[in-house]
Amino acid sequence: MQTKDNITILIAPLDWGLGHATRCIPIINHLLKLQCNVVIATEGKQHNLLKNEFPQLQFVHLSGYNVRYSNKKRFFNLKIIFQLPKLIYAIRKEKKWLQQYLLNNKINAVISDNRYGLFHISVQSIFITHQLTIKANFPFIEKMLQKLNYRHINHFSACWVPDQCGKNTLAGKLSHPAILPAIPVTYIGVLSRFQILNSTIKRYKLLIVLSGPEPQRTLLEKMLLQQLEKIEQPVLFVRGLPGNAAYLSDQKYITFHNHLPANQLEQAFQQSQYLISRCGYTTVMDICKLNIKSILIPTPGQTEQEYLAEHLQKQGFSLSANQEGFNLVNELKNAEKFEYKFPDFDMEKYQTILTEFVESLSTNNGK
Repeated sequence: MQTKDNITILIAPLDWGLGHATRCIPIINHLLKLQCNVVIATEGKQHNLLKNEFPQLQFVHLSGYNVRYSNKKRFFNLKIIFQLPKLIYAIRKEKKWLQQYLLNNKINAVISDNRYGLFHISVQSIFITHQLTIKANFPFIEKMLQKLNYRHINHFSACWVPDQCGKNTLAGKLSHPAILPAIPVTYIGVLSRFQILNSTIKRYKLLIVLSGPEPQRTLLEKMLLQQLEKIEQPVLFVRGLPGNAAYLSDQKYITFHNHLPANQLEQAFQQSQYLISRCGYTTVMDICKLNIKSILIPTPGQTEQEYLAEHLQKQGFSLSANQEGFNLVNELKNAEKFEYKFPDFDMEKYQTILTEFVESLSTNNGK
């Protein structure tokens, strides 16, 4: 049997926002703890973010899906539909990319975070998703999307779902459909790159963390900047722009950062009384880990985030607010009255799953 440091794993996150990349961070950290070789395949903002976290690792260029969202909620689904040919082409392209990569490089496994083309019969291929159900406005469309989703997922060796089993779940119907994919499905618990600090003083009234695809990220940023003029308390504004984006100058009450590395953002979360962000699932998992009082604004038209925001508000986990007609002063008042209730989830289960996975790779590698 060979040692674990002979195991090489390729990790590739989807490029829709930064969430898929950030939730890969705890997975990468544990694989490194297990002395695995990790190669990261990505580009753009996701590359910049992960390169900041893991400058010592090998990176390979892999083109993203480059999906664009609509400026208007009512055109959201239509714009996605028009991009379906581009998505299909991107999936086929990344499948060919992996085939070519394997001709010149030896790896033992691929961990794909929502990238449908990164599977191969010669290696263990893991698909990570919390969306076994893809929400849609009509039941028949939702059923059709699930069938299409499973057709792609079933090409992989296994599917890992970052959520809990049982009745109390973080993603609700998104991660717990009535029918599961045909391949083995494992619920790996909640993923978060953050650690709880023993004692933290609240320095900020409000932490704003933006993320997600354009142009909606910029539209929300502009709206919040206008309304922050009425907030005369300390605000930390993280724009979600790793790389070479232009910087905004600090104001009397507002400190701006284009991006914060994990350790600094972890501290910022716990130094803030309230968080405002998109309802991205990675952010939701971070909130769950740290028990942060939040106001979540789903990306307009993004049915997953709209469902998740409503689901979490019903559980008392977070306050939900629509981007259209958003009023910062009123929502902060609502947050002060809201009775936040945080679930007690297993935040370390993924480590056990990864350890067992690497052990199985070591055994097979030694045969």
